[in-house]
Amino acid sequence: MTSSSRKKRLALVVKTAEHHFGKTVRRVTAPGGDGRASYKIHFDDQSVFGTLRPNFRRTHLEAHVLKRLEPHCDLIPRCLGVEGEIMFQSDVGGRRLNLEIHTAGAEGREAIAAEAVRAIFSIQSAARKTDLHERLPHLGNNPAWVDNFVNGVRALEPFSPDRTGKVDVNELKEMIAKPGRQFVKWDCRSGNAAIGTDNVLRWFDFEYSGLRHGAEDLAWLIGDEAWPLSPQTMLDIVTSEFDPGCGHSLEDYLAYLSLYLTFHSAQRFKLIIKEAKKRGWQSKNRIRKYDDAGVHPEFGAQICLVGTFFAARNKATAPIAKDFEAARQMFLGLILNSLEGTGS
Repeated sequence: MTSSSRKKRLALVVKTAEHHFGKTVRRVTAPGGDGRASYKIHFDDQSVFGTLRPNFRRTHLEAHVLKRLEPHCDLIPRCLGVEGEIMFQSDVGGRRLNLEIHTAGAEGREAIAAEAVRAIFSIQSAARKTDLHERLPHLGNNPAWVDNFVNGVRALEPFSPDRTGKVDVNELKEMIAKPGRQFVKWDCRSGNAAIGTDNVLRWFDFEYSGLRHGAEDLAWLIGDEAWPLSPQTMLDIVTSEFDPGCGHSLEDYLAYLSLYLTFHSAQRFKLIIKEAKKRGWQSKNRIRKYDDAGVHPEFGAQICLVGTFFAARNKATAPIAKDFEAARQMFLGLILNSLEGTGS
């Protein structure tokens, strides 16, 4: 997006906000960076977010989801209205989860992670009290999507030759293709949650909401390469916070979560490799600040650790665990070389 386009978007958001709320905008900030869809709008007495997405249909879908969930859940932003292509929503807080989890100590991290997981289950529970299951799109339910998702593990082959050929790809596609019965927020990366002044963690960015198994939301969080907790710790937390009202037994739920995370981790791995080739490695601080893809060897190693752990939990995906481990060793080698190069 050009500088001129950004200025026009910002001017439109400010003008619409002043018309919608009937008061003067004092300043506007962009916590996620100038290129993102949402702006933080500061009035004298409050701050709100104005969201202008490239696809106005997603804006209206997000507004609909927030309005339907609001009577049943306080762990989301409140939709404050839609005017034209812009949605206004409440400010859930400036303490982004991806930064809070990084600065917290070991015990604090586990408590915050448990709250994040609990909030996801609570939002899904609230959705079951609405008619969203009758109205939202089914996600990942076409063969092309499933093919691309499962075949993503092929990106590991250059780092672990000939091992992914041992898995039954057709069987895995059948296993991953789930009918959409449960509301999912989607994109539950840690940068899409924040802690408010009331110390409550809330999730935001619901424009990709739809229907699927339900475990995908937990997979997005655990499979966030910048998420600093170990896969075993996260598995323990999900087990502890599990909501039996989700329609699955705990055993079946964890099996599907592990299956989905295997392929989700491969997709994140692909993204890291692609962006590293395009832009080079980025600093961890910058990645966290702008909630960017984890284009850093340490984050690459983390997603491979997640992939190794969860792939090993299902017999059908166990061979892929070796691929992830081989790729993790590659990232660890990059980290070691970097330390040697700086004399650390």
